[in-house]
Amino acid sequence: MNTAAPLVERPSWWMLGAEPFRAAIELASHLVGSSHPGAAGDGHPVVIFPGLGADGTSVAPLRSYWRELGYDAFDWGRGFNTGPKGNLDAWLGELADQVRGLLAAHTLPATLIGWSLGGIYAREIAKLLTGEIRQVITIGTPFNATTDKTHAAWLYRLLNGTTPVLDRSLSQRLRTPPRVPTTSIYSRSDGVVAWQTCRHEKRSRLTQDIEISGSHVGMGWNRTVLRVIADRLAQPLQGRRPYVVR
Repeated sequence: MNTAAPLVERPSWWMLGAEPFRAAIELASHLVGSSHPGAAGDGHPVVIFPGLGADGTSVAPLRSYWRELGYDAFDWGRGFNTGPKGNLDAWLGELADQVRGLLAAHTLPATLIGWSLGGIYAREIAKLLTGEIRQVITIGTPFNATTDKTHAAWLYRLLNGTTPVLDRSLSQRLRTPPRVPTTSIYSRSDGVVAWQTCRHEKRSRLTQDIEISGSHVGMGWNRTVLRVIADRLAQPLQGRRPYVVR
């Protein structure tokens, strides 16, 4: 089986330049629209990981909405996401320990939600904390490629002065999903990452890729994204069903 990452091009510069405008439209739609339908939550914990260069403020709409539905939602608690530091395995191990501490007061397994680079963290941490994780949901996360398929590489260099973490040597590892139900939400009009890199190469009963229409920067308050995640959060531990695109 060919396990090479998809041969795709990064989004065009005009799509990248349109991201702020499109995200603003999505935010306006979120703020003026009616509340999204969603089943009452069971109270299980939801940990949200922000994208590169973002912090808890960017995921506040997600956190607020899940709390309104009845989940115990909180962000990762580390402020701005400036990327891993030092040895990746050691850094992820420390983050996994911190997440375990956040979940210590809960008896129900957690959902991990990651936006962009935050989705990489969610997937990798779920591999370390399998027994404590209910599912993983990623939003615009390019787990199936190297950084030459994304416009985020320059930002990582700006923040860290080093080579981006998502290089080819890690691509095989990152493409392997955790052993829990994993949903990837992506958009063909994403101006930051190539949409093909947000899809699983190998289908299984534990993975589903769901296409939405929206920008990369605005996914955190995109009404369709919220609807998809609400559906996934409401799925029982046993007898899960795939999301049906409406």
